[in-house]
Amino acid sequence: MVTTLSGIEELVWERLSLIPDPEIPVISILELGIVRDVHYDGEMLEIVITPTYTGCPALNLFVAEIKAAMHDQGFDQLKITTVYSPAWTTDLISPEAKAKLKRYGIAPPVKDAANDDPFAPAPNIPCPRCDSHKTTLVSQFGATACKSLYTCNDCKEPFEYFKHF
Repeated sequence: MVTTLSGIEELVWERLSLIPDPEIPVISILELGIVRDVHYDGEMLEIVITPTYTGCPALNLFVAEIKAAMHDQGFDQLKITTVYSPAWTTDLISPEAKAKLKRYGIAPPVKDAANDDPFAPAPNIPCPRCDSHKTTLVSQFGATACKSLYTCNDCKEPFEYFKHF
């Protein structure tokens, strides 16, 4: 049994790494960068989260999944704090998660230094299936506001692109 505060916090981080993102189940909320911090003072466990954007429809599900996971670990004194500053960005997505996105068929975010507008079409989005850069934007919005829909001109497959924010 873990008895040190750092050991307990480590256990919490490990358990949080098992909670999948509800919209992209191949990556965890930890890999997505939603979880910002964990604090345990010996009685109260606090988990600090930042949604991907204000009004994120998955926020309530994040909170419910975290509460259930922590209850299963025996934490009944739980506080989940939502912070909006600093804002979440796709830079918080781990490199491992970006690779998982690609294997899942979603093109990971590509930073375009010349364009900081997340709603502008991103140039040269490589196809996650064949790596071709010959792709065409079909719709600025995909299944969620944070994704766009593209088609590959080489393999002809449609795919989603996780916009860079």
